[in-house]
Amino acid sequence: MGRRLLEQKAKIDPERYYAPREAIELLKSLDGAKFDESVEAHVHLNVDPRRADQMVRGTLMLPNGTGKTRRVAVFAEGEKAREAEEAGADVVGSDDLASRIREQGFMDFDVAVATPDQMRSVGQLGPVLGPRGLMPNPKSGTVTMDVGRAVEEIKRGKIEYRVDRYGIIHGIIGKKSFDEDSLVQNYFALREELQRARPAPVKGRYFKTVTLTTTMGPSVKVDPAVERE
Repeated sequence: MGRRLLEQKAKIDPERYYAPREAIELLKSLDGAKFDESVEAHVHLNVDPRRADQMVRGTLMLPNGTGKTRRVAVFAEGEKAREAEEAGADVVGSDDLASRIREQGFMDFDVAVATPDQMRSVGQLGPVLGPRGLMPNPKSGTVTMDVGRAVEEIKRGKIEYRVDRYGIIHGIIGKKSFDEDSLVQNYFALREELQRARPAPVKGRYFKTVTLTTTMGPSVKVDPAVERE
């Protein structure tokens, strides 16, 4: 553990559960990396991801975006390809794009979007895109005929969340350079969305633990019971 991280951890009470705004203020006050770090939320939910009726996943438009520029690849042809390009897609193609990914290892994108008719080609890329979490999926809005809107929303900060095998949601709520109000608003937007997505079979306490951290910094425990300011 480096000297800087030790100094940062010394300013955090490991036994205390901070209010969300306090945690964000504390993280922003710590001397961090030379680049603009992301602020991450890690939410442990009382769910069993092995059960289909307790899988928590979806998409969310953060009110203040993530501060991160995401590169979007779109599988489309004809008018839909032009629509994607006009919306700001970084790369657009069909079988040619699938061949670049499969044969040349092209992976210069963060999100893939496809029109339904393109899934015949995209489906063959499952072994490549699947493990990286890049496979277009109707549930996340990335298999759609409205490719222009999908690209615009992704560029504006639409995020996808999905509980991992341990029951934890990992999400970016902005950059350290964001003002406190913007980060607080994004945090509560994520919390409210997860509450909305609560599986019906889950009983008792839903939010087990919540921590906030920066890319290179220590984590801060957040009181999971705080629903709003």
